[in-house]
Amino acid sequence: MKTLIDRQFAGELDEIHVFYTTFINTMKQVPRSGRIVPIPEEWLTSTGEIRTSDVESGAWDYIYEPDAHDLLDGIMRRYLEAIVFQMVNENMASEQSARMVAMKAASDNAGKIINELQLIYNKTRQAAITKELSEIVGGAAAV
Repeated sequence: MKTLIDRQFAGELDEIHVFYTTFINTMKQVPRSGRIVPIPEEWLTSTGEIRTSDVESGAWDYIYEPDAHDLLDGIMRRYLEAIVFQMVNENMASEQSARMVAMKAASDNAGKIINELQLIYNKTRQAAITKELSEIVGGAAAV
């Protein structure tokens, strides 16, 4: 993120677009995209620089320490860091939720397979016992 912020403040980037997943609930995550640095065109001059004429002309009644430009740069950096941190957290929550749902489905499927194999084993075992009893009864009748 530091690289993107530095490049944006250096004037190399006009917009920063991000793609992320929004966590709605355990069963629903929504993929999204958006701009995190949407600098409105009315803030820009014809050369593409940020308009500072209002600040320089004294249209504001505020005195900033440090100056307004440095203050806004700092706030913008913190804002971008917070937005990206939120998106990373949303992605992590969505990933963990998807893993949890996948593991639950795998566990349920494994349980079904175990039950089916147990039934097959019991039927085979019962058939073998019945066969042995039939041979014992048949042998006893022959004697």
